Amino acid sequence: MIRSLRLVDFRCFEALNLVFPPGSAVFVGENAQGKTSLLEAVCVLVRLQSPRTHRMGHLQRHEAPGFGVAGECWGQERRVSRGAGGFEMRVDGDAVDSQGDYLSTGGLLVWMGNEDLELVRGPGEVRRRFLDFVAMQLDPSYRRHLFRYRRALKARNILLRARHLDEEQIAAYTSVLVEDGEQLQRIRSLLVGQLAGPVSVAQEAVSGKRETVGLEYRAAGAGDLRAAFEKEAERERRQGKTIVGPHRDDVVFSLNGLAASDFGSEGQQRTLALALKLGQGELLEQERGRAPVYLIDDIFGELDTQRRNALMDCLPADGQQLITTTSLAWLGRESPTLFRVENGMVISP
Repeated sequence: MIRSLRLVDFRCFEALNLVFPPGSAVFVGENAQGKTSLLEAVCVLVRLQSPRTHRMGHLQRHEAPGFGVAGECWGQERRVSRGAGGFEMRVDGDAVDSQGDYLSTGGLLVWMGNEDLELVRGPGEVRRRFLDFVAMQLDPSYRRHLFRYRRALKARNILLRARHLDEEQIAAYTSVLVEDGEQLQRIRSLLVGQLAGPVSVAQEAVSGKRETVGLEYRAAGAGDLRAAFEKEAERERRQGKTIVGPHRDDVVFSLNGLAASDFGSEGQQRTLALALKLGQGELLEQERGRAPVYLIDDIFGELDTQRRNALMDCLPADGQQLITTTSLAWLGRESPTLFRVENGMVISP
């Protein structure tokens, strides 16, 4: 699926030219050597976003004027670069002006990392980012609605903080938030419903137990978003910010009828986090007809043998997994291709 990766001035890598094996690959090394940055570069190349930062400028090597990421993905030569001339995307040598067009011809990814535990017990923002990442791979219109919503939300909040309120402009931005916000909530609600089955199956497979998993989407102002804005108008003007809409939505996870964040053990919470990502992968394959690439960042040291084996069994046998780790003690009988990462260099087998 992903055949090669080339980097210039990306994070700690001054230059890299790497060819991936057809199956799984494991990158082993100490912390802070560049292992996670390799997976991050793949995510930027395929999905134009990083799981570690919202600012593309943070991806370039210290004091470098920009960065470049390229590689062969799903039979296409793709390139993303950022420099003095701005952000540039190319597919098979041709410039692509729209990020939406670039993503529409790209592939599918699932990111798995230790920070996934925050999906279960962290703030709502983490779960919203998860929904956004999955939804943009399933519905091409989602990204457009999200971009319009975020831009209007920022402008509206500035107006609500002004000393003298411009109610006409506030109303204009409210209309944009209603139009795009209702679409975001519709797609998110559908997505949570679609995830419920695959996540439940994965939870049982990884835990080895029959546990009832619940996923409840709680949309702020859903049903009639315009009426919700009217109801909260006075409170919004007192607080100087928009308090209803998709940016306040959340998902509540439960195990056997109890809130997983409050009553689940750490083992149950960690298993549920794994099940959410496995469910994401299964849903992507069902809806898009092909398995995603799994980017698995140093999670095996936190898993017991039973969960580690169950996770490996749940991953698609014919799919591609790129895995980072500080130790190979968990590896067992598997024999993937091994690479060593040291000081921003990748040593091939």
